Amino acid sequence: MRQERSSRLNNVAMAESYIKQAKERLHHASEALQRNSYPYVIRQSQEVVELSLKAALRLVGIEPPKWHDVGPVQTRNIEIRIDFQKAQA
Repeated sequence: MRQERSSRLNNVAMAESYIKQAKERLHHASEALQRNSYPYVIRQSQEVVELSLKAALRLVGIEPPKWHDVGPVQTRNIEIRIDFQKAQA
């Protein structure tokens, strides 16, 4: 029980860290947009999305993958949760 709570708190702390990093990159993207540096805006925006998705995975207790595209992991886990909810109904 104690370890589970510690793990949950660790996931929340890590999710908060991901969100903080995402906000920083969003700030840099906004600055780059003002300078018409569009490739950098796109790069920073992609990182904002990636970090935000990783934070969401952490908040529900899923270890995010070490690669950049977290979409498949999120999709697979959403499908598992939906199947579980249907089975419980």
